[in-house]
Amino acid sequence: MARKTEIPSSYYGEPQKFDPTFRGPIHNRSCTDVLCCVIFIIVILGYIALGTVAWIHGDPRKVVYPTDSHGQFCGQQGTPNANKAILFYFNILQCANPAVLINLQCPTTQLCVPKCPDRFATYLDMQYNYRYNKSHWEYYRQFCKPGFDNPRKSVAQVLRDEDCPSMIVPSRPFLQRCFPDFITRNGTLTVANKTDFKDGLGKTRSVTDLRDAANRVTAIQQGTESGITALLDAKEVGIKIFEDYASSWYWILIGLVITMVVSLLFILLLRFTAGVLLWVVIFGVIAAVGYGIWHCYWEFSLLQGKPDADVTISDIGFQTDFRVYLQLSQTWLIFMISLAVIEAIVILMLIFLRRRVRIAIALLKEGSKAIGYIMTALFYPIITFFLLAVCIAYWAVTAVFLASSGDAVYKVMSTQPKCQYANLTCDPETFNKTNVTKVCPGAQCTFAFYGGESVYHRYIFILQLCNLLIFLWLVNFTIALGQCTLAGAFASYYWALKKPGDIPACPLFASFGRAIRYHTGSLAFGALILSIVQFFRIILEYLDHKLKGAQNAFARFLLCCLKCCFWCLEHFIKFMNRNAYIMIAIYGKNFCTSAKDAFFLLMRNVVRVAVLDKVTDFLLFLGKLLISGSVGVLAFFFFTRKIPVIQEEVPSLNYYWVPLLTVIFGSYLVAHGFFNVYAMCVDTLFLCFCEDLERNDGSPSKPYFMSPGLHKILRRADQAGKQYSGS
Repeated sequence: MARKTEIPSSYYGEPQKFDPTFRGPIHNRSCTDVLCCVIFIIVILGYIALGTVAWIHGDPRKVVYPTDSHGQFCGQQGTPNANKAILFYFNILQCANPAVLINLQCPTTQLCVPKCPDRFATYLDMQYNYRYNKSHWEYYRQFCKPGFDNPRKSVAQVLRDEDCPSMIVPSRPFLQRCFPDFITRNGTLTVANKTDFKDGLGKTRSVTDLRDAANRVTAIQQGTESGITALLDAKEVGIKIFEDYASSWYWILIGLVITMVVSLLFILLLRFTAGVLLWVVIFGVIAAVGYGIWHCYWEFSLLQGKPDADVTISDIGFQTDFRVYLQLSQTWLIFMISLAVIEAIVILMLIFLRRRVRIAIALLKEGSKAIGYIMTALFYPIITFFLLAVCIAYWAVTAVFLASSGDAVYKVMSTQPKCQYANLTCDPETFNKTNVTKVCPGAQCTFAFYGGESVYHRYIFILQLCNLLIFLWLVNFTIALGQCTLAGAFASYYWALKKPGDIPACPLFASFGRAIRYHTGSLAFGALILSIVQFFRIILEYLDHKLKGAQNAFARFLLCCLKCCFWCLEHFIKFMNRNAYIMIAIYGKNFCTSAKDAFFLLMRNVVRVAVLDKVTDFLLFLGKLLISGSVGVLAFFFFTRKIPVIQEEVPSLNYYWVPLLTVIFGSYLVAHGFFNVYAMCVDTLFLCFCEDLERNDGSPSKPYFMSPGLHKILRRADQAGKQYSGS
């Protein structure tokens, strides 16, 4: 077989030349990408100004408290509505009109009340019963306008002046609003065991009409078409989940602390037994997945033939009690197939990439030595976490204040269907002096929403988009700063000829100072490119959510293709940025030059990159999986009271899977934080020894900076690769 034609290395730039003075990160460097640095600083100052303007104009009470027809907040302390925290709709049936979603206004009086009604009643019935028992009026009047105390006023005049509601229905508070208390019995929707009721206007209405009206109100408040019944059920589940967190947060925290200790011990053990420990992890994961396959098959066999076990997951729908799913044979079949696929992938990767696994293990050994000498690197993620928390908090607060910016907008509300002034803006102070009340008797000027006609109010949506884009930029800059800082510290370790004697003092602090002082612009440049791509991905996801019900198949296909392309582009940019930051930390060049140098270096070593990079990521992923899985198993036995010694300490839970999933997910994030430092170390060392191979030849005049063990394994792998690609 003839030897394959090789692309000359010069096609991707000339290899690095030997330089006897080169000893790692350059100390004499200048500022890079100054223009981007200046723009970044200006944007930060503008972001602070945006937050200040939003704080001046915004009012979070508009988000927290509902607003009645007069623009007053329900439940706000220091106001007449302090003890009236719930919004009541005089006639919620009028909210069923589809025009409600367009006008964002329900054409009925809205009043703050201390509690929701708990019975069916009409104003006409109240007047009739008032002759015999005045207590009926005392109950009904709390849902009338404050100050109205004339139960003998005619029904026509009361309804015309909107003094009292024509009817009240049993309700319960949700989203601080009174919604009918829907209950489904035997597949039939009811309210207080009734399927129909009198609307106080001489008509008998169905409970379905109430549901439609409640759905419209919910759509206005939530921006979705979700049904009120589903939202009420979700609220009940949310309350139970909150109760579970309140009673188990202490044990969740203990689980995360255990994960932190185990992750730290795992990294310390890698310092001395990297080879043995990693092979133990590999075969441990294989054995664990194999046991999982056998257990799933065993459960599947036991459930075969049982009448209730043949029900499919789609038939039972979503259940809050996950134990229901464990009684289905289909669940265990899905688990078994998934684990079998994972097992096959792991075994095939080990068979075909066994040589690369050895190189990856050698790199991880070298990385463990580097971390052993620079232990402070393990705690740098705390700084990153703190900066990210500040960015997220500032973005969230700014978004809330922007969303709550605006003045109260009032519109004409009329009960007459053909009122020409309906939905026009009005001024409540001068409304009674206009001709509207004469043309449309009974019309009122009621609060509609918060908005405004100023330039600031018209561009609130644009400002929200700017808030999101700058937030993404700051988050990516924070991550870039951490990557560049760690890369500079680990590069100082690699290019020290005599370790640890030649390692500079405080390499992490020195690298952080260089990154901030000289390369803020370069880091901001790379972060901006990534942020723009992520920004467009978010917009595409938003469009996809809005177009889910679209019937245009081509539009959905095009949107799916765009999402896929931007996903690939984002991950490619992340990969290139990461390597560009490593080159910036070492040579101190600008972002574009560093990205080009990193790309050419990787392409000159494309075989090693294509396999070795993913193998090391795979090994680290197995480590994270093993740690989070082990802590998850321990949490499972604890929360299901299967540990006899401490079963009395287990809190009483509604859903044991709530703290269990929290521990598993949180453990993975904690392990990821530690192993991400390790991954950055390995990536830095990999680029360094690729350059080491180009600069030096291992002779006494040009010695390798890599360890002898790493060079020995690398040389064997290269020889095997040449034999494989030869004739």
